[in-house]
Amino acid sequence: MRKSILSRLNNWIIFVLMTLVVVTIVVASTLLINYLRKEEIKRVDILVSALKFQQEVTTPSLEAQELILQIYSSNTTIPVIILDKDDRPIAHKNVPGEIENDTERIAELAQAMSRNYPAIELKFPNGNNQFVYYDNSALLNKLRYSPYILGFFILSYFLFSFWFLRTIKKTDEGYLWAGLAKETAHQIGTPLSSMIGWMEIMKLEDPVSEGVLEIEKDIERLRTISERFSKIGSIPELNDMNFNETIQENYDYLKTRISKRVNFELQLPPYDILVPHNRILISWVTENLVKNAVDAMKGEGVLIITVFEKNKNIVVEVKDTGSGMTKRQARNAFKPGYSTKKRGWGLGLSLAKRVVQEYHNGDIKIAQTEVGKGTVFRITIKKT
Repeated sequence: MRKSILSRLNNWIIFVLMTLVVVTIVVASTLLINYLRKEEIKRVDILVSALKFQQEVTTPSLEAQELILQIYSSNTTIPVIILDKDDRPIAHKNVPGEIENDTERIAELAQAMSRNYPAIELKFPNGNNQFVYYDNSALLNKLRYSPYILGFFILSYFLFSFWFLRTIKKTDEGYLWAGLAKETAHQIGTPLSSMIGWMEIMKLEDPVSEGVLEIEKDIERLRTISERFSKIGSIPELNDMNFNETIQENYDYLKTRISKRVNFELQLPPYDILVPHNRILISWVTENLVKNAVDAMKGEGVLIITVFEKNKNIVVEVKDTGSGMTKRQARNAFKPGYSTKKRGWGLGLSLAKRVVQEYHNGDIKIAQTEVGKGTVFRITIKKT
């Protein structure tokens, strides 16, 4: 539980840092654009001052004329329109080429510019005042959206990186559990071979002994468990077998090994169900769910396995009257290493999920749970 809390805290720290980076970039870009806008406004003010000086001075010096011409010519990006007091165009620069000769459209563009920046009035002694209209350059207009676009791409990149790292982590965990399972199968196999040899010797002395028969059943069970572990991490063979038989055999075995105080029932459809599956692995999944249910009921209650068809799927429900789960427990139930038991490893449900989802292209989930009333696990496998 402590590891889970630390893992969540780390995720939140990463998320906050990512958000701060994105916000910082957006704010910095916005400040830069505002700076560029102010610089353009200064350039317009200089241009207006030059025009006003040209109008006020009747005989400017040659140097002043050259300076005014240089100021006017240096503006190659900022659109500027000069109208008289009757809104007739006097001069314009950097306007769209398709309206350069259309005085009416130029006047309309000037009015549109005034909605962004107020016109600058040039006052003259004769009363023929002029009005200078201007707007952002095309580049600055495009740059207005750059902080949001940049922020979006950066956020997308971080989200992708976060998803990628989580995927790598899950893959590594998958290899870890698969390696652990195969090593377990290998370790079980060595003493199992020896037990099989000793069993054959015991059979020679008394082949019908009840003890020999029971030990033989347990040896066969150990062989099945070893085979289950060996299949984790490799692609199992799926055979088109009767699904009812798989569940029935598993039920018959488990019924003799759980508490007699558990009312254990099996409900199967009255017809055969043929679906591609691996009998050993499906039995393992069912056994895990049954053992979890018995533990949750503390060895006393009602446990029902129901098999039915729904929308071309085979559905297996394992319903118990145990202690149930909280929302948090249900959310974490299938995570590797998570367990509500003091001595639990937290591997059973995570491996069951791997078997159903990855090997049988199905789904396993907690369909219903309530604290103090019980839980319903649901397995769904496609028929084809």
